[in-house]
Amino acid sequence: MTHPVDVHVGKRVRHRRWLIGMTQQQLAERVGIKFQQIQKYETGANRISASRLWDIADALEVPVSFFFEGLQETPADESANADTATVPADLLGDKEALDLVRSYYAIPENQRRRLFELARVLSDVA
Repeated sequence: MTHPVDVHVGKRVRHRRWLIGMTQQQLAERVGIKFQQIQKYETGANRISASRLWDIADALEVPVSFFFEGLQETPADESANADTATVPADLLGDKEALDLVRSYYAIPENQRRRLFELARVLSDVA
């Protein structure tokens, strides 16, 4: 049976890998393992050892703590904050949201700021 922490860490590995446009094969090569092992890590089927998590964090260019962010949040904590109450709990699990974030950061910075301001105005109106 999978442990919720292993599932959470695996999801964070997958989300970060998707966000930077890396395949399971590429990550596996950088870490020195087979891509099937990455698949098992991402589903939480296999636990990631501390040293392997260190290597994965290095390959994905994030601190190890990245994989544990949001772990202690509970639905009650999220509903207390009005901003997060309208955001799905697993936002980065949504491929469309990840594609949107990736596309957003591909826009030149000055245009990105203008787009961000437009989105903020539109969300205030809704």
